[in-house]
Amino acid sequence: MTIDQDLDKLIENLPFFIQENLNNHPNKHKLIEIVIDLGRRPEGRFTTGPEYLSQKIISWQDLDYTTKRISKFSNENRAGIERTLHRISCIRNRQSLINGLTCRVGRAIYGTICIIRDLLESEQSILILGKPGTGKTTIIREIARVLSDEMGKRVIVVDTSNEIAGDSDIPHLGIGRARRMQVTATEFQHQIMIEAIENHMPEVIIIDEIGTELEALAARTISEKGVQLVGTTHGNCLQNLIKNPTLTDLIGGIQHVTLSDEEAKRRGTQKSILERKAYPAFQIVIEINLQNSWTVHENVQNSIDSLLRGNYSFAQVRQITTNQKTQIKYEKFQSDSFLFFKNSALDNNVHVKTNNWKICNYYNRVSLPVLRKNLFIYVYSLSNNLIKEVIYKMKYKLTLTNDIKTASMIIGLKKYIKLNIKVKKLAKQKNVPIYTVNRGSVYQIAKLLHNVMGEI
Repeated sequence: MTIDQDLDKLIENLPFFIQENLNNHPNKHKLIEIVIDLGRRPEGRFTTGPEYLSQKIISWQDLDYTTKRISKFSNENRAGIERTLHRISCIRNRQSLINGLTCRVGRAIYGTICIIRDLLESEQSILILGKPGTGKTTIIREIARVLSDEMGKRVIVVDTSNEIAGDSDIPHLGIGRARRMQVTATEFQHQIMIEAIENHMPEVIIIDEIGTELEALAARTISEKGVQLVGTTHGNCLQNLIKNPTLTDLIGGIQHVTLSDEEAKRRGTQKSILERKAYPAFQIVIEINLQNSWTVHENVQNSIDSLLRGNYSFAQVRQITTNQKTQIKYEKFQSDSFLFFKNSALDNNVHVKTNNWKICNYYNRVSLPVLRKNLFIYVYSLSNNLIKEVIYKMKYKLTLTNDIKTASMIIGLKKYIKLNIKVKKLAKQKNVPIYTVNRGSVYQIAKLLHNVMGEI
């Protein structure tokens, strides 16, 4: 794996006292960005942490020195340096004068996608999910180079913010032979995606940060025309797309379906369920968990269907070992459709691991072997007698407990659970799942217990 960062081309455009410090800095290769704000000391942000680059206070002259040596700022307050991947973003005062700069270091890293090279050769559309700063743009830049140079594909890069191929009329060498179409404004990104198809006959289109409904629709149009699409979007896991109404079209869209009594009984579900309504625009989804560990959903259609039904599905976890070998293993994923869509205690979704389980939920579910033992319910903000009545009528083997530490689950009213930070914190520490209802009625409690016990 090699890195081409052109760091000197960025440093030479900074004031002299910052240049001197950075050129002699021992962690120069770990630099992420440089922050220059009027009336403050310049700050360097490294992978090891932030630190001041000088004792000198930034003046108007220092800001003016840098802004005159780079390209003009766009309507999005971004600029660049010719034939590099560095990005300079500005902060303006009320008179539109620049009083702060954020200089982000751009790096072209070669060899990052060896872990998924076989997926590129499958010619299927690939969506990359990850939080900001996980390296999604670096990954698709390398994908553009591999597809165009090594696989001989006709590749078009739709570059909205000039982060993929740099801020220059001549694209950076990091994208190889791929052609780049620049976008004048963010709101026109979906139009350029369609224009690339109609005018330039690409085999592959690469797009960074799909974020609007029109862009999702354009992605579907591209997929239906038989063109391979490689895109990125923000998210922790595949379930985030299910809960995002703007982007659900990327994975086929979600719709409510009402089943007949017989069909609901046959499936063992409620009459009103969620189902995928069309084929996904992307056949493969890659979750960037860590720099050297990616989760791959090879069949998005099956994964989405399994998640919506609350069933189990398998996904690949690919890791690069210390000796640069790729290790592939399969892990089982589970999603509780009732908890996820109806009454989850919190909407904050993160990946949590328990043994060989991976669940996209704030709380770590108790594993099935534990649930098969005697279940103890801790009741919060609900009547114990009401819960006992439901348990008696439904003939479940459940026991109420007053000790939250021994509970197998917590049941309570949603509005009160949300307000009680202590209960949520203790539940997380003790690995106890929380189930909530909107009202303390026999019907809602019976419905909740039916779904919970149906999983055991």
